[in-house]
Amino acid sequence: MTTLALETSTPRGGVALFRDAQLVFSESFTANRSHSSGLFSVIERALAGDARPDRIVVGLGPGSYAGVRIAIAAAIGLSVATGAEMLGVPSIAGLADGEYLAVGDARRGGYSFAHVREGEVISGPMVLTRQELEECLAAAQAPVFSSEALGFAGVAIRFPQVDRIGRLGVEGRSVFARGVLEPIYLREPHITQPKAIDH
Repeated sequence: MTTLALETSTPRGGVALFRDAQLVFSESFTANRSHSSGLFSVIERALAGDARPDRIVVGLGPGSYAGVRIAIAAAIGLSVATGAEMLGVPSIAGLADGEYLAVGDARRGGYSFAHVREGEVISGPMVLTRQELEECLAAAQAPVFSSEALGFAGVAIRFPQVDRIGRLGVEGRSVFARGVLEPIYLREPHITQPKAIDH
């Protein structure tokens, strides 16, 4: 079985290809404003020759909403063309091996927090206040990673690795969604309602 993995939840994206359990292609790229320009050329290289994915694994974040949506759109297009099944896994499950905490900026004064062990998200992701996160970090017994600078001591910068994301999909571990993929939301979408018009 051929598995294509896509990861675009942070400014560092990546594409990997597995044949059965063997990694045969992996390439990362940087795209601070738009993943679309870099992603499709890397997918083309990954699928050079006669490679056709039977399965597409997408990192669903949490992270850049637009970035994750680009990977999902690419996966949908490839799935329609090839009949490949689609799986989604949390991008934060691909930061490192072993046990760690994953934190990030959840905007609007909040911070995301998750506890990951051997590729499985065992707690979270959830939104914490700055004080709540500081308390969690003070009690932390595991390394703490973020894909962006947050201003907290002891937090190392680490990006999701597409080969780890793909491996989780190959092994059927940490699967968050099948078929219909959506970014992992930390909150309900913030939508401004139109003002009522008096007639």
